[in-house]
Amino acid sequence: MSSKVLILNGPNLNMLGTREVEIYGSDTLADIEAKVRARADDYAMEIDFRQSNSEAELVDWIQQARGSFNGIIINAGAYTHTSIAILDALTMVDMPIIEVHLSNIFGREHFRKESYISSAANGLIIGFGGTGYILALEAMSELTQAGVKI
Repeated sequence: MSSKVLILNGPNLNMLGTREVEIYGSDTLADIEAKVRARADDYAMEIDFRQSNSEAELVDWIQQARGSFNGIIINAGAYTHTSIAILDALTMVDMPIIEVHLSNIFGREHFRKESYISSAANGLIIGFGGTGYILALEAMSELTQAGVKI
């Protein structure tokens, strides 16, 4: 049985590969997506990989995930530290949620150490660059096979 997983990416992640390479690495978001797609079959997962700079669009996608997906992997970017709206949407979906960050947010500026969305997540994967998305796929596979819900 395959799982359908929504992978959401927030603001400025479309600029990966050129934006603060010393922090985020040289992979573009398209590079990360290609690596995730290449591994999704290993976990019998169908993925829908999206990016938006709009908080409202991310909230809409999360709400639409109800009944259509088995889990959400989310890198909300800067909205991680500011968006109660995304938190509220995530608390309504009744499915596993994994929060991903390319950099170690706890080793950076003070304001990045607080995540509004972590309380809605089953777990966090931080600081492993694009590999974090692959780790999230493996974790999501375990959660969905076990029937875990948030």
